[in-house]
Amino acid sequence: MRRLILHPIRHTPIPKRDTLPEDVPADPMPSVPTLRATSEDKQVAHMAAVAIGLSMIDAAFPSPIPGIKPGLANIVTLIALQWYGWRVTAWVVGLRVIASALLVGSLLTPGFWLSLAGAGCSLLILAPFSRLPKRWLGPVGLSVIAAMFHLLGQWLVARYWLIPSAGLVYLLPPLATAALITGCINGLIAARWLTQHPHSTPIETGP
Repeated sequence: MRRLILHPIRHTPIPKRDTLPEDVPADPMPSVPTLRATSEDKQVAHMAAVAIGLSMIDAAFPSPIPGIKPGLANIVTLIALQWYGWRVTAWVVGLRVIASALLVGSLLTPGFWLSLAGAGCSLLILAPFSRLPKRWLGPVGLSVIAAMFHLLGQWLVARYWLIPSAGLVYLLPPLATAALITGCINGLIAARWLTQHPHSTPIETGP
């Protein structure tokens, strides 16, 4: 009778390859995207920051009638419009409306939509009027026009969406009077600032 003898199996180690085959390219290092701020970006950020600060001061003022505010941030709007044009001003106003709503916790509330509607209407009317010669329409005239259409945008949203009541028409005279007064005051402040600071940093239009 034969005996079965078991011999241990020896495993031959497989040599490690330190390098990949020539036909398999190594994975390149992923490129890290970089954002470069242009002169326009810096100017927009600076003007928007000032406008947001003025909006916070504006929100602290007590209002005898809902909707009546000094509108101090509109001073920055007028300065940006005179210095950098309508496109930069639209960015400044948009950032100011959204950031101010985030800071006071009113994003997507009725107050936010009122503010957005007023800012949108004033921007739309400033687009054609800002192209007129400055000797025809200065900062005070632009400020009054913007204030009136800001009021109109807010009133339309309140009348036909938030508070659909015909009685809101009785609020138009006091609101229009307040818009006229604050528009004149803000326009005078902006005009004086522009007189004392006539030069601005040029914007790089870039691709």
